[in-house]
Order: sequence, then C-alpha cells, then structure tokens
Amino acid sequence: MSASRTARERVRAELINEITEIARRQLATVGATGLSLRAVAREMGMVSSAIYRYFPSRDDLLTALITDGYNAVGEVVERADAESPQDDYAARWLAVCRAIREWAVAHPHEYALIYGSPVPGYAAPQDTVPAALRDTVVFARIVTEAHEAGELDPPAGLPPVPASIGPDLGRGRAAVELNVPDDVVARALMAWAALYGTVSFELFGQFGPVIENRIGYFDHTAMTLGRLIGFKL
Repeated sequence: MSASRTARERVRAELINEITEIARRQLATVGATGLSLRAVAREMGMVSSAIYRYFPSRDDLLTALITDGYNAVGEVVERADAESPQDDYAARWLAVCRAIREWAVAHPHEYALIYGSPVPGYAAPQDTVPAALRDTVVFARIVTEAHEAGELDPPAGLPPVPASIGPDLGRGRAAVELNVPDDVVARALMAWAALYGTVSFELFGQFGPVIENRIGYFDHTAMTLGRLIGFKL
C-alpha cells in the first residue's frame, strides 16, 4: 500500500507540474486575467471536471503560479549571494541585483504576474508571503551584515528620517529581520523599491526608445542605489 501511495503521489505531482507549465504558457498569450482551467484541461486532453481535483479554482492555480514565481526569484537571489565573497558586501548587492534582472528578462510573463498589475478579483493568500519574502530576506541579510561589520558609508547630506514613518520602518524591519537603525532601513527600502521599479520600467516598455543600453543603465542604477545604502562602490 505504501508503494501504491508513493506511485499515486508521483503521478499527482507530475500532473500538477504539467498543469502549471501549461498555465505559464497561457500567461504569455492571454495574461493572468485570461487564465482558464478549462483551457488548460483542453490542452492536456483532460475533461474539465478532472482538473478541479488538482486546482479547485482559477485562483488556486494563480496562487500556485505566484508562489512558484516568488520561489524562483528567491532561488536565483539566494544562489547569487551564496556564490559571492561573503565579506564583499557591495559585490553581494550587485550580484543579487543582476540576478533579479536576469530572471525577469528571461521570464517576463511570470515577473508580470508577481510584480505587475493586480489581477482583478484575486487576492493572494497569506500562504504566498514566505515565498514572496525570500529575495528580500537575502537583501536584508546583506545590509545587516554590512552594517554590523561597519562597512556602510552612506553619502553625506541626506535628509533625516521623519519620526512619522518610524512605525512603518519598524514593521519593515521586523518582516525581514533587517536589524539596522531607521535611517538604514529607509535607505534600504528606497533602493529595493527603485531596483524593482527599474526592472519593471524595462520589462513593461516604460523606457521606450530612450534607454537602449539596458544592461549598462541597470548596472549604473544598481551601483548608485547601492551607494545610497552605503555600500562602498
């Protein structure tokens, strides 16, 4: 019976993998709003009622795709950081930034699903949060370790952090264990948001014909944002 259960679990896992792969291809043609369980079942040669045993609704399928997307970003970020010299915080920051852009360019439709416009009528459940934080946790660790090593030296003349956003910064600090003072948290959040904003501008065509050297522009942006945080670039 144990062997039979294992075989069934393997078949189920293979079918779930096939369903999500087909759904990812649908994202490229019809987008998240057009995602359809019936269309996936049709491509698989499966009756539509059968697919509901694996994903009871379109939202369940969307959640699986979103979680997979976040985990994919988290994996490339974790690998980029692990392969960098751990005492070279600037190099780790740049490696993480480049890994995010490279993944996004290679997977634009999955990037759009997790960082683009919200899908009407869909609200991601809390189950997606751990996957969504994987990349940010790595980033927070780099900043924290650099701060603890006394390796952060931000530019002079930056405006002080207003007390009014202290509670917000505290929540951000707690969410990803960013164990640094408020001014470092604020600069780190600015840099992280601007990093993803730059990637989004590139993928969603906001640069138009103005920025042709996308890699060069991105690297300069990543270095400038790293300098804002205080990395020695």
